[in-house]
Amino acid sequence: MPKKADALQGALDLLILKTLAARGPLHGYGIAVHVEAVSDDVLRMEEGSLYPALHRMEQSGWVRSSWRTSGSNHRAKFYGITATGSRQLADEERNWRQVVDAIQRVLQFA
Repeated sequence: MPKKADALQGALDLLILKTLAARGPLHGYGIAVHVEAVSDDVLRMEEGSLYPALHRMEQSGWVRSSWRTSGSNHRAKFYGITATGSRQLADEERNWRQVVDAIQRVLQFA
């Protein structure tokens, strides 16, 4: 059985951007907790994948970060989606639907 993290391969950007669009600015841990909770612990974001992805997205202009105080009264870097990130999210969602549809066709007619 594949590891939970393997299920994220190719969908990490989509999940991060969608989470930020739906929930507003969050720190990395908050993003990971949200995805795990909503997916009933099927999808798990490892720090070694999540933070490099956030950094890459920030460099691409898809997210913007700022230092804030978290709910536990610690300073944390919060990420929010930008207008460019919203356009990228729409592209990512469209591409994901195409992949899911293609896989569904193969499973149905194999």
